[in-house]
Amino acid sequence: MKLSFMGAARTVTGSQHLIEVNGKRILLDCGLYQGKRSEAFERNRTLPFDATSINLVVLSHAHIDHSGNLPSLVKNGFRGDIICTHATRDLCAVMLLDSGHIQERDVEYVNKQQKKRGEPPIEPVYTQQDAINSLDYFISQGYNRPKTIMPGVTLTFLDAGHMLGSASVVLDIEDHETRHDTRLVFSGDIGRIGLPIIRDPQPPESADILIMESTYGGRFHSTYADSEKEMERIVNETYKRGGKLIIPAFAVGRTQQLVLTLHQLASQGDIPRIPIYVDSPLAANATAVFGTHPECYDAEIREFMMQDGTRDPFHFSDLEYTRSLEASKQLNHLREPAVIISASGMMEAGRILHHLKNNIEDPSTTVLVVGWQAPNTLGRRLVEGETEIRIFGESYTNRARVEVLNGFSGHADHNELLAWVGAMSRKPRRTFLVHGEEEAASALAAALHKQYDLRVDIPEWKQVFEVG
Repeated sequence: MKLSFMGAARTVTGSQHLIEVNGKRILLDCGLYQGKRSEAFERNRTLPFDATSINLVVLSHAHIDHSGNLPSLVKNGFRGDIICTHATRDLCAVMLLDSGHIQERDVEYVNKQQKKRGEPPIEPVYTQQDAINSLDYFISQGYNRPKTIMPGVTLTFLDAGHMLGSASVVLDIEDHETRHDTRLVFSGDIGRIGLPIIRDPQPPESADILIMESTYGGRFHSTYADSEKEMERIVNETYKRGGKLIIPAFAVGRTQQLVLTLHQLASQGDIPRIPIYVDSPLAANATAVFGTHPECYDAEIREFMMQDGTRDPFHFSDLEYTRSLEASKQLNHLREPAVIISASGMMEAGRILHHLKNNIEDPSTTVLVVGWQAPNTLGRRLVEGETEIRIFGESYTNRARVEVLNGFSGHADHNELLAWVGAMSRKPRRTFLVHGEEEAASALAAALHKQYDLRVDIPEWKQVFEVG
């Protein structure tokens, strides 16, 4: 059996891992690479393998860095199944279409610059129609329901607890060449214990080969309860200053967590009655999908829903979802305190940039960062305290308060990653750490070796391993 690491190797983006066994090729995830614009464009439109040679895809979850290049895969000739959980399929239906729209919009901007320089236009990585075409190949499968997906390979999804529909992938493989049975586990992105809405991560009972994320290796989160109290403080302080609370948030997963938290705080009287806007069409569409998958909910949200009758956790009187561009622009004219949740979570594109542009120089504003910020993003620069920033090519002085809450992270921290491995009755003989910057992966590798005596590799991009 051969493993090739075609993405998310020593970085936290573009998840793509290729398994070759029994004469077949299985791709784990097919995510978009997100980084510097020119590098990302080239890497995303040039797949590191022949799409027609891939027999099937197993998708861990719907986040774009894991699913976002599936339209390119199909566009380039892939004709196999894309297997994922039911909720992941439904989320991809809205997220991939949104991603195709972004690809088209980005190329429109680039082509204006190309025309000025007398250079030929370029094509988008993929279009909205390509995204729609890719949905024909999705096949959904429930958690804990083993299924033979090709001769000698059985797939089981375990709840990864990271976002709605997220899964760890268990492949029980009868290797015809070595005549050995091998259990290969791909963690996907591992969630945290005790987060609202979704269930806690379910570790596998055992593994022979483990491909594991390492996003927060060497780093530690505050508890969700602590972050909830901090959220209460931040809302109240911003309200007293008469300012706006601007929250850049990923449209799927993080936004719904924030909405539920604010709903709970408001219903308990812990924060004032204040208008709350979710300014993201994608977040509004994704929230509708959340409502159709109660099978993924944890006991806490079920209990909250049953208080005072049947309660919708994602809708309440102070909350408004804004879809149209006109409604979004009206938020620029607000003069009273308000909470605005908008994408993108790393502040690189989308409506959040307009809200930052209009409020970043106001000292009554709070910018609340609730997710991991990649290098070279506006979000990372704000977290690192830069005061002079550029938005839409213009310079602004950051006079807002920047607060960071990592308790809302959907990723397990260092100790939670170790505990996930520790729950296995039989530990893997080979472990490959992916989806982490080098420092994070190295910290986790050292801890896994020290605590469990594991053999750990940190693959480089396109590195190939023979495993038995």
